[in-house]
Amino acid sequence: MLVTLQKVGKSFGAERILQNISAAVDRQDRIGIIGENGAGKTTLLRILTGELLPDEGEVSASRNLTFGYLEQNAAPVGERTVWGEMEYAYAPSLAAMQQLDQLNLALAQTPQDANLLEQHAAATAVIDAQDAYHREVKMKKVLAGMAFLPDTWEKEVRVLSGGERTRLQLAKLLVQNPDLLILDEPTNHLDFETLEWLETYLNGYSGAILAVSHDRYFLDAVANRIWELEQYTLTSYKGNYSAYLPQKEMAVQLQSKQHDADVATAKKLQDYIDRNLVRASTTKMAQSRRKQLEKMEITEKPHQMGYELKFRFEYDMEPYENVLTTKKLSVAAGGNTLIDGLNLEVLRGDRLVIAGANGTGKSTLLRVLCGKLRAQSGSIKVGTGVKMSVFEQQQRRRGGRVIDAIWDQYPRMTELEVRSHLARLNFKGEEVFKETATLSGGELSRLRFAEILLERPNLLFLDEPTNHLDIYTRESLGQALAGYTGTLLLVTHDRYLMNSLACPILHLEGGKGVFYEGYAALMAHTASGTALHTGKKEAKEAKTQRNPKEERRLRAEVRKQAKELEQRIEELGADILAMEESISQPEVASDHLRLQELCDALDDARFEQNERYAQWETLLEEHGDLLE
Repeated sequence: MLVTLQKVGKSFGAERILQNISAAVDRQDRIGIIGENGAGKTTLLRILTGELLPDEGEVSASRNLTFGYLEQNAAPVGERTVWGEMEYAYAPSLAAMQQLDQLNLALAQTPQDANLLEQHAAATAVIDAQDAYHREVKMKKVLAGMAFLPDTWEKEVRVLSGGERTRLQLAKLLVQNPDLLILDEPTNHLDFETLEWLETYLNGYSGAILAVSHDRYFLDAVANRIWELEQYTLTSYKGNYSAYLPQKEMAVQLQSKQHDADVATAKKLQDYIDRNLVRASTTKMAQSRRKQLEKMEITEKPHQMGYELKFRFEYDMEPYENVLTTKKLSVAAGGNTLIDGLNLEVLRGDRLVIAGANGTGKSTLLRVLCGKLRAQSGSIKVGTGVKMSVFEQQQRRRGGRVIDAIWDQYPRMTELEVRSHLARLNFKGEEVFKETATLSGGELSRLRFAEILLERPNLLFLDEPTNHLDIYTRESLGQALAGYTGTLLLVTHDRYLMNSLACPILHLEGGKGVFYEGYAALMAHTASGTALHTGKKEAKEAKTQRNPKEERRLRAEVRKQAKELEQRIEELGADILAMEESISQPEVASDHLRLQELCDALDDARFEQNERYAQWETLLEEHGDLLE
């Protein structure tokens, strides 16, 4: 066994997180960890890595165990380049190589020195563990798999977007080749090609893997065991996620039957006691049954998980047949055209998924279609009778309580009505009085869906709606969208959701929109690789046709744009840091108006920073050679 947990428990203050956790990780394990948001998944990972100490029980690891940990929101920063960061992953091996050179010189003088021979063997073991002599080949393979093209390898880490930094951190962990690879939401920020590459790579990985994930396709492709965290405890199931589902269903049925049987038995005992305790002839029998009842442990009723959420998107008025039409639509960011000449006709009741690799402009297109951004050229016509709602990828933080987010918009609703509505999205009890500024990403998403349900739109724009949601809430959302009879335009990387909606897909490739009948057709195209890189090929051909004068002019223009983007990204980073520090001050936290202003400004700054990162990525993809 690599790691063993024995009766581990953990609390934060009065809040219990984990209790009586016993489990083990073997060398060939591929374990997927699932559970509701807040169930303690990340806490468990931090205990396994030693970042947190358990309050109860113990964690034991095999001698000389090496592990790599991909945190959800941690990524490399600094002055190194992408290639430099990858080389830094080999720091122990590179140091061992230098030591080996010195040891070889010393052994040439005293070849029988036992101490030198022992050091030589130890240094060689470090190098062999990482296969460091073949590091360049492996680095290039992993960088390519994680969607870092060669022209990005000299790019400085400080100008990478958040998603790129996370991918780079994962790439570093893969080349380090630890005995235990611990991953917290590894599929975030990955497009289809990168996801499939990662799944294939992990299936051939020599060590053990422990991954928290809400991506059921990833869990099906990689996991051979599922750990479910529920009600502070851990239950282990054999097989992948699809194998877990019937096992879980059977376990819930058995627990429910046992609970009902225990309750029925307790009721019979209590009934006998009530009828016979006062009668002299039966008092002893009644007292015996009362002792039996007092000792009886009633099986708990199965916990109502997030996948049992029941909500529906409904609307009041049907729009006209033509809901949304675009003609020769061109979308640009940072002076670069992302989509050119898009003709689109969306009819009443249509569903359309917008997909594509990172940086192709999916979110930008959606924001243009819903009117939040202006198109570079072309026209957009919204039909008569359309009432739209928009779910954005980055939810805006605001002041006030959860209950106020609904009540302020719908003051005629009673408190009972507001609380009942929020309960449909799993805000129950005292949770409705939580400050919205303290909500997690998943909670903010659920709150926005609670608002959309009341808006009753007949046209829904959704940008990565399953991000931050646990696997059960994703299931509920998928069911709600499948039952929605209005018009739906959706940007997503969620393969299960895309497949379950069974609708056409607009795939953005090389500045163009290519339509596919559905998920299966897109996956067949992706596997064939026939058109995924046409845009890059055309760009490469265009580069070879530039004349020297045009080359110099374009180089100056691109470098100017790059410098302006880098400066703005740094300015925004400083502003974001200052605002985060201000929000944490007690005097600000107690002033709801000031807190709301700061939260709004912080959201705006983060959104603009992400936009600038996307512009930089596009600039590098199209004109990377001019920045060299």
